[in-house]
Amino acid sequence: MAAFKAACIQMRSSDNVQENIRDASGLIRDAARAGAQFIATPENTTLMAPDGGAKLDKSFPEGEDPALPVFRALAQELGIWLLIGSLAIRVPGGKTANRSFLIDARGRIAARYDKIHLFDVDLPSGETYRESNTVAGGAQAVTAELPWCTVGLSICYDLRFPQLYRALAKKGAQLLTVPSAFTETTGTAHWHTLLRARAIENGAFVIAPAQGGTHANGRKTYGHSLIVGPWGEILAEGGTDPGVFMAQIDPAQSVDARARVPNLRHDREFTGP
Repeated sequence: MAAFKAACIQMRSSDNVQENIRDASGLIRDAARAGAQFIATPENTTLMAPDGGAKLDKSFPEGEDPALPVFRALAQELGIWLLIGSLAIRVPGGKTANRSFLIDARGRIAARYDKIHLFDVDLPSGETYRESNTVAGGAQAVTAELPWCTVGLSICYDLRFPQLYRALAKKGAQLLTVPSAFTETTGTAHWHTLLRARAIENGAFVIAPAQGGTHANGRKTYGHSLIVGPWGEILAEGGTDPGVFMAQIDPAQSVDARARVPNLRHDREFTGP
């Protein structure tokens, strides 16, 4: 294990894929120039479409997606590890996968993760979301080996399902990624609390790059990209505007937190109520 510098890229993605690729690439370059070795972008990096139909119209199968070759070449050029929080990847059945890509410093795809939990809710504000109408949910939790530690992948609404993060931590993940596009309503109420809870209960660093601001369909996302330490301390935080937010990550601090509160070793089987 070794310490490294990580960066959250906060965006305000539109429904223009090429414009979003350019914006993300510029921010990734800024982060690399500032010394970041691991850089993470938010959910829906290249497309915040007005609705599910528009998203499907502007999505591609993985082998044809225009963003992936750009981001792979960029990771190789800059010598960084790059997590693309998610892209809308067209899959059979007339739907997309909400898919994270972890790209290594040689430009190779080191891991893929399809969002497991889909956001189907009616909020008190009157907002209604039915992600499952156009997105095929994943079924596989994913960890991967970075040069510095093990990372566990997740996306946005997964944050509300602590059992996923416990499984990732038990597989050795000392870093958990939560690229997101939280709504302004739910973010204001729950974002900081949930991210700090996932960090504390698993003794892990949490990196959560976010979308922030008003998007093409008038949807408002919360922003406030966060990097949280394994004791629950906030190491870096954004506002609502696009930008780069960085912190030093020392996996030894995760080891220390788990030694101080060894709850990962104290899980017990039990019968249900």
